[in-house]
Amino acid sequence: MLRNLMMTMAYDGLEFHGWQFQPGLRTVQEVVEQALRRALRHRVHVIGCSRTDSGVHAAGYVANVFTPSELRIDAAFRSVGSRLPKDVSLMDMREVPLTFHATRSAEAKLYRYRIHNDVGRPVEHLRQHAVYHHWQKLDIELMREAARYWVGRHDFTSFASSGNDRFSNVRTVYRIDIYREGLEIRVDIEGDGFLYKMVRNIVGTLCEFGRGRYPIERAPEILAAKDRTQAGGTAPARGLSLQWVRYNMPALPEPTPDMLYDAAHMEATPKHRRANVDAEPISSAPLPRGIEPETDEPSA
Repeated sequence: MLRNLMMTMAYDGLEFHGWQFQPGLRTVQEVVEQALRRALRHRVHVIGCSRTDSGVHAAGYVANVFTPSELRIDAAFRSVGSRLPKDVSLMDMREVPLTFHATRSAEAKLYRYRIHNDVGRPVEHLRQHAVYHHWQKLDIELMREAARYWVGRHDFTSFASSGNDRFSNVRTVYRIDIYREGLEIRVDIEGDGFLYKMVRNIVGTLCEFGRGRYPIERAPEILAAKDRTQAGGTAPARGLSLQWVRYNMPALPEPTPDMLYDAAHMEATPKHRRANVDAEPISSAPLPRGIEPETDEPSA
């Protein structure tokens, strides 16, 4: 019987080349899939909620995987968690409907950006890998004033870096909260989806307002221009973290008859193929009909 398992994870992005698998490079998807296939004893397709970029962190990353394994959830949770490297933590695992898709079922995501806003370096507080050091004093009231123009449903082309391959650049930003936490300025951005490096480009632009380089009236002009060159620079990846992803489980569609048939007739991996699961072809990874494994959401 095929099951769909949802996982919530945290990871330190410092030593990863992002989420998505890349040949010859260490990625989060690679180490998670390795732990899963050795625990479940078959090849897997892990579907991630976002393609976080190299150096970006996560406090509440969500992924799902299909498995015919009969291993109990509590046993699978322990087995997978114990096989992950020190910079990844599996915080939750649960069975969800077959139609749940970590990317496409998401209703909202919240990214947090941390700025160490002090002359002293963040290494003094052992935070150098998780914050962007901006030593010039930033005025958060000016940053808030600029940010309010970008809340709502807009075309965010001005904040999409080259390499963005979206059909439409229209997204909804539900809120941009900017506040101080000790020596840090934190920027929380919640939206229904994000373009390539959109959050980091917004933060880099907000810093220009915060240090007084851009006048407030430029904020709506940047958005209206639909031109990346009109906005500020890209803030470094190390300050960014995916905090959480929100789903509406009761609103998930019902499985199709094909999906139910596939699930009912999917059998556990035969014993003779479990001993050397890494040698099995990726095409042997179980997926019900109608499910695409690729992650659509680009790095924010």
